[in-house]
Amino acid sequence: MGRSEIVGGAMLAALGAWEIVGVVFVAILAAGLTFTLVRLLDRLRRKDAESEAREIIHRAEGEAAARSLGARARFHPLDVRDESQWQAAIDAMLAWRGRLDVLVNNAGVFRFSSEPQDPEHTSLESWRAIHQINLDGVFLGCKHAIRAMRPRRAGSIINMSSRSGVIGVPRAVGYASSKAAIRNHTKSVALYCAEEGLNIRCNSIQPAAILTPMWEPVLGQGAEREKRLRAYAASTPLKRFGTIEEVAAVAVYLAADESAFTTGAELNIDGGMLAGETEAPGSVR
Repeated sequence: MGRSEIVGGAMLAALGAWEIVGVVFVAILAAGLTFTLVRLLDRLRRKDAESEAREIIHRAEGEAAARSLGARARFHPLDVRDESQWQAAIDAMLAWRGRLDVLVNNAGVFRFSSEPQDPEHTSLESWRAIHQINLDGVFLGCKHAIRAMRPRRAGSIINMSSRSGVIGVPRAVGYASSKAAIRNHTKSVALYCAEEGLNIRCNSIQPAAILTPMWEPVLGQGAEREKRLRAYAASTPLKRFGTIEEVAAVAVYLAADESAFTTGAELNIDGGMLAGETEAPGSVR
């Protein structure tokens, strides 16, 4: 399935927030790939009216997003922590299209609550909640994607990791740990599929400093916004934020046959942040 011949393929995209990753899948759709959007429903442990209302809103957002993309897109609700829901989502795709060519595991959370996320004060509940979504969700997605892809003995699994999975993040230990585990699991899946004689590739994308709505609370509003924007951008070697479209380009590459010899890899989209320091030798401390 080349980038210019991707029509007829079928993809399942596990989303977190549509507004953050929607452009990625619009780009893949523009290349001709038919896909199902599955959305992590933010259902709290406590089944109260607020959580039920939130689920209804999220479902409506997902359905509207799929409609906006036309007949080649469908929406299917999914709690990525629930194996039975993964089975249902995959089976729905197979019933609709008869195949699964690409899975994008993108659902994730940075924090579970407003409590501290450092290694001393993070609660076990918060630690487990983050890993259930970020890591268990990826594990289950890979597991059932392999099952769906096995009959055709081919496919591409794309896992969204992060720069935070490579470096230490002292105030977000659960997030960093889960993303590091995704990097490693991606390699295990890639090697397993190769050992099984399957042409199912598995790779991870490691973004950092991508300008998404997640940054809005940090950047704020008014005159200080541009100042903060420049300050954060200055921390990257390329001195700017990355764009969702740049992440989309990598996802399209990994979905297509142009990446047929790429598996078990981790692709950094971080403006050079993981490459090393950019300070002059005389300023190194």
